[in-house]
Amino acid sequence: MTSAETLLSVQYDYVIIGAGSAGCVLANRLSADPTISVLLLEAGGSDAHPYVRAPAGFLKTFQDPRFNWCYSTEPGPGVDGRAIFFPRGKLLGGSSSINGHLYVRGQARDFDTWAQMGNRGWSYADVLPYFRRSEDRPGGDPAWRGRGGPLHVSDIHERHPICEAFIAGAESLGLPRNPDYNGAAQEGVAYYQRTIRNGRRHSAATGFLRPVRGRPNLRVETGAHALRLDCEGRRVVGVIYRQKGRIRSVRAGAEVLLAAGAIGSPHLLQVSGIGPAEQLRTTGIAPLHDLPGVGEGLRDHYAMRVVRRVTRPATLNERARLPRLSWEIAAWMVSGRGLLAFSPAHVGAFLRSRPELDEPDLQIVFTPASYGEGGVTGQLEPLPGMTCGVWQMRPESTGHVRACSPDPQTAPAIQPNYLMAAEDCRAAVEGLRWARRLLSTGALAPWLGPETVPGEGCADDAALLAYARTRGSTVYHAVGTCRMGTDPLAVVDPELRLRGLAGLRVVDASVMPTMVSANTNAATLMIAEKASDLVLAARRAALARAVA
Repeated sequence: MTSAETLLSVQYDYVIIGAGSAGCVLANRLSADPTISVLLLEAGGSDAHPYVRAPAGFLKTFQDPRFNWCYSTEPGPGVDGRAIFFPRGKLLGGSSSINGHLYVRGQARDFDTWAQMGNRGWSYADVLPYFRRSEDRPGGDPAWRGRGGPLHVSDIHERHPICEAFIAGAESLGLPRNPDYNGAAQEGVAYYQRTIRNGRRHSAATGFLRPVRGRPNLRVETGAHALRLDCEGRRVVGVIYRQKGRIRSVRAGAEVLLAAGAIGSPHLLQVSGIGPAEQLRTTGIAPLHDLPGVGEGLRDHYAMRVVRRVTRPATLNERARLPRLSWEIAAWMVSGRGLLAFSPAHVGAFLRSRPELDEPDLQIVFTPASYGEGGVTGQLEPLPGMTCGVWQMRPESTGHVRACSPDPQTAPAIQPNYLMAAEDCRAAVEGLRWARRLLSTGALAPWLGPETVPGEGCADDAALLAYARTRGSTVYHAVGTCRMGTDPLAVVDPELRLRGLAGLRVVDASVMPTMVSANTNAATLMIAEKASDLVLAARRAALARAVA
């Protein structure tokens, strides 16, 4: 196709902003039709780096500005006034190229709730085919699981004995061992399924984009930072972006597909003049379209951890030290196995904090390793230990993303408002109690030494909540800032079209009306799979009208 130097005069059928999980899916599915031209813009660079390819490399990419926007939240009133580091992927694959690899769909009730809120076509029965279409999952019931899809979902390659003890301990508390939490039911204890293939990260870029990069009707531009949407009247017609120090523009003959994520998408809309009009004026942005819900409704998972020393050898802490580390690196390079092939969480549980609940509301992650300050974004500690993290899956606290300046290259203000809802505080305390209960079972007793975090002196509810406020952190699952719906605060309709302006759809985690009971990557892939069908159906309808 035409070189990057002449993009100013080029029009594509579809321009996709953001090559994260959703953008890679859209690029793959739309360009499968050779008559459709597609341009995919990504602000970051290539994903071809050992830190990205090695699953354990997330320890490096999480704080590396080559791969990461490296945001921070605003100081939070519910978290002791702290600003919390807030990583977001900035490379091909987006956050699927730096995340913790866990593949968790959520509960059927999550999507049925979306449909009940007026989002027709988004019930679990409606979206299950898209979950199945996106994945390549060996094993599992084919009624629930997909075969031969672009994204490989694997089981852990090496089961640590302490993880088996964790499962036995959970079973002793009445939690069933669940062979597939992405199948008929989520509740129970299980090894986590991971987006890893042959010991290498299998991101959206690996699964969806890399196999189709050679299509002549698909162009991928990296280092292309979208600055604003180009509008004519009541229609979005293209994108203005910066690349290699030059300002460029490109037009979309059919639609612009905004897939910049739950932080990037509302921010780009706002700096383009689309959002709450009075708020935009206050920021120095001339309003183009008053859409009050843009940037509102931010939700995120907020986790606390319990750390205990391990009395037996062979945790990941010991394996990460020289000279053993040299052997581990060699093993991964040769066979894709060993320490570098691990995701941060090995095993976990989905459970109910109260017996009267219909479905689990807490998620637990467990790993035979302990980390310093910063949790899994920090460094492994020198002494052997294990970490048990826990979070409430459906938080009630909501926040916002707001442009701070008309300059699109100025980071937005991110305020998740963690632990501002009473139910979130109750669940945080109960989650910590559940984690301690699991770690105190007889099955784990031969393995575990004293608790180091939060420490055995942290005992009553007030102390546990204070610990949650002062030491908890994000799980990197931002959603909801361009919410799908039919009410006045909805940003997009159930077909993901921007309300009030033609020519633009938002396709990413920002459209989720509520938080899913899961890590968010799987649901984001599903949203993009469904969106590609919506886009293609609209194209067919337009072509039919043109020849009628």
